[in-house]
Amino acid sequence: MTEILKETPRTWLEFIDPDASGTLIKADLTWLTSNWECIFGRGCKGVEKTNPNDGCCIHGAHFTEAADKKRVAKWVKKLTPDIWEKQEHANSKKGWTEKEDGVEKTRVVDGACIFMNSPEFAGGQGCALHKLAMVKGAKPLEAKPDVCWQLPIRRSYETREFEDDTDYQVIVIEEYKRKNWGEGGHTMDWYCSSDTDAHTATEPVYISEKDTLIELIGKKAYAVLKEHCDNRVALLKTIKKLPGRKAKEILLSLNPHPADRFI
Repeated sequence: MTEILKETPRTWLEFIDPDASGTLIKADLTWLTSNWECIFGRGCKGVEKTNPNDGCCIHGAHFTEAADKKRVAKWVKKLTPDIWEKQEHANSKKGWTEKEDGVEKTRVVDGACIFMNSPEFAGGQGCALHKLAMVKGAKPLEAKPDVCWQLPIRRSYETREFEDDTDYQVIVIEEYKRKNWGEGGHTMDWYCSSDTDAHTATEPVYISEKDTLIELIGKKAYAVLKEHCDNRVALLKTIKKLPGRKAKEILLSLNPHPADRFI
């Protein structure tokens, strides 16, 4: 297990959003073409040593806005005891949410999010909302809080102003790193996005997280992004077939993700 914390050069793509001429999409190709995958239940150490089986679901999920909580609440009503281990806690006076520093979030029960099922639960370990979505034939992002289904992809916004008094809104799509968690991110016992143990996927992030990316930037923008990512992946595969040292030199010039085992 090796977590690569050193900042390395990245390759970025910028293009006009096909659905909004005043919007730029700025995407980190180094991250999106990397081989990261969620390894929950398959080697994930958890962000705290005290809860190795709870992944990154230790502190509960903060809602991004009222609509986020409202959407999740509809799915909570569909949960049953065979899918949700901690349902009895939600039925108490405390409910399934709580406030932290005045901000509402999912409640923490027994050291983890109220929706986190333990390994011993007959209905299966992991997020009850995620499991419910799969049972109902829906996408997990439809049932889970925004912060949960987006991680570890990060969407942020910038404004770019030009001298002719025009400006663009910039949607930035990148890796959610330790520093994006705030001060707490630097004290996590383990974090996956920059760890070699989690860069073992057979398909790159932009493919495995297709639904997430479409939700974040739209279908047309994703199609543009995918075309460029496809070309980059094809190029990387071609270069890997070159003699060892030469391949490494060229690959490094294309800024591969530091946690990828690319040689």
